[in-house]
Amino acid sequence: MPVDGPQYPVNLIVTGRRCLVVGGGRVAKGKVRGLLAAGAEVHVVAPDVLDELRLPGVTVDVRAYERGEVAGYRLAVAATGDADVNRAVFEDGEAAGVWVNAADDPAHCSYTLPAVARRGPIMVAVSTGGHSPALASWMRQRFEEELGEEYEVLLGLLEEARTALRESGVATEGLSWQEALDSGMLDLIRAGRVAEARERLQACLSSSSD
Repeated sequence: MPVDGPQYPVNLIVTGRRCLVVGGGRVAKGKVRGLLAAGAEVHVVAPDVLDELRLPGVTVDVRAYERGEVAGYRLAVAATGDADVNRAVFEDGEAAGVWVNAADDPAHCSYTLPAVARRGPIMVAVSTGGHSPALASWMRQRFEEELGEEYEVLLGLLEEARTALRESGVATEGLSWQEALDSGMLDLIRAGRVAEARERLQACLSSSSD
């Protein structure tokens, strides 16, 4: 069924997975780069392919899409601008159990792509359910402006504490992580006072485990 109604958000692991992009233009370039950033093995099929798509990790067939070929992939994106081709890729995906996104063609999607702001392993995804990619991109830019390197430092402190607790046999669920995050840790990190931020985190976690 095409996209309609509420969607279930997931982060797909495509590292080392074969993914198909049908289309070789500007829109396809963005889809290819997104898949490569996630570690996918990308194959591009299109009658005309931009030189910028000939990248390490990308294989290219300069030809039209052939019916049924999507079945050989874990995930597919149709970025052709041609509704008939998009429909063919979508129908083949439905028959083969392969998830298909058709760029700017929600009627032929089994998943949609959010706009994503990244900072190291931190990812903030914004989706409008396919209703307005422009709004999603605008909101992503606002998050990118906020998402400075201090968030990576904060994440590192949290991961460090969580790993230490688990290695010592202490359950990490039910501890005051939210209290710690609300305690001004981020402001301390921004001021260069990382050691104090670490101490504050430990204090909050210790008080909740007593």
